Amino acid sequence: MATIAERTAAAAATLERLGAGSISTDPALITKVSSDWSRMSPILQEKVPPGRYLADVVVRPNRPEDVPAVLEVAFEHDVPVTPRGAGTGNYGQATPFDGGILLDLRGLDAITVGDNGTVTAGAGARMTAIDRIARAAGRDIWIFPSTKSSTIGGFVGGGSAGTGTIEKGTTSDGYVVAATVAPMDGSGEMVTVRGEELTPYIHTYGVTGILVDVEIRTDPARDWTAVYAAFPSYASLVAVHRSLLDLPRLPRLASADEPALVPTLPAPVALDPHLHSLRVIAEASTVDELTDRIRGGGGEVVAVLTDYTETDRLSGMSYNHPVWFFQRSRPDRRYFHMETGGTPLWNDPDAVRAVYPGPVHLHLELFGHGPGAMVVADYRGEDAVLAGVPLLEELGVGVHSPHQWYVDRHVEIAIETARRTDPKGLLNPGKLTATPPVDTRVNIGVR
Repeated sequence: MATIAERTAAAAATLERLGAGSISTDPALITKVSSDWSRMSPILQEKVPPGRYLADVVVRPNRPEDVPAVLEVAFEHDVPVTPRGAGTGNYGQATPFDGGILLDLRGLDAITVGDNGTVTAGAGARMTAIDRIARAAGRDIWIFPSTKSSTIGGFVGGGSAGTGTIEKGTTSDGYVVAATVAPMDGSGEMVTVRGEELTPYIHTYGVTGILVDVEIRTDPARDWTAVYAAFPSYASLVAVHRSLLDLPRLPRLASADEPALVPTLPAPVALDPHLHSLRVIAEASTVDELTDRIRGGGGEVVAVLTDYTETDRLSGMSYNHPVWFFQRSRPDRRYFHMETGGTPLWNDPDAVRAVYPGPVHLHLELFGHGPGAMVVADYRGEDAVLAGVPLLEELGVGVHSPHQWYVDRHVEIAIETARRTDPKGLLNPGKLTATPPVDTRVNIGVR
């Protein structure tokens, strides 16, 4: 039987004759797009370093109809297909473990705002462009990721939460109205999926079908303000952080860091490295109330920036970004982070820190039901990282590991769907299994 590389070459020749997208076998491009930002995890650095797993060819669809054409040809030749957006994912979801075709969806970037206020965008459209066009039409998209240069297909297919999550939840909570999906079943067709039928296509890394375009919800645009504050202690910071769920209008984002993480933040204003930092994207009408709470809680208002672009800058210092800034500032050390959630992050932070050998640092986020945090500590091997999971759970802290690439939401539904939409198991191989060899798929949930 022909090898995957040989079958891929035959499929690529057919696609070239059909004109179904741009095709490249350039080694440098293949190496680049066969990796993502899993470099943040020292565990994944060891398991999926750049260059270890490579696609055989890169195909970039230029029209929506190119996607089902590519999948039909790949199906006929038994060629694996791994979808990719901007490559900003952190868990190795876009790693082409079996070679084959790397489907670069960035050529599908059309964006339209509907009369009903929803936005429909090609899977490769950047969230920055979607937000810009939506704001020009007087609309706010519900949620966008901390890496705003991500694509909508990558965010819906591989992401979950971000700026807007406090009020709107995750990408599974009504964010998506509809999606055009191309199955890997040999049909060469696309289908429109709505409502509950969307479940197996959200946060499943393309294993059930390729997202061609996505329709997402918006709200009337609001005036957002970036507020920077500093606190002398973790307790004073937490007192204000937890109170933000009672603001008259919920903030779009509320991120906080302990002093060790503060000096590496690329803020537009000077941040005292000895103080705890709180950064909030607040609705303009609540800024006075917010600043009163900061000062009343013993904090200092460092800056209030009303330019919308400053809220984007602040968003870029949320979720796992402070971890990356911290890692980058200490190339002589290896740090890992664990994504966690639960009120012990507010109420008993010392117990959380004690799970791993010190020093341990906390980056806080605010969800609609309470706090989340990136727990940051020295890396002492995968076993040591995983040993902390049951200890965190004993404290009542939920865990989601950023150190594995397996589909971790609605797994049973995804498996059942894939039997129909990908009967040969060619879509993003290695990502969908009910029994991973090392199962760290614990979902903290932010709904």
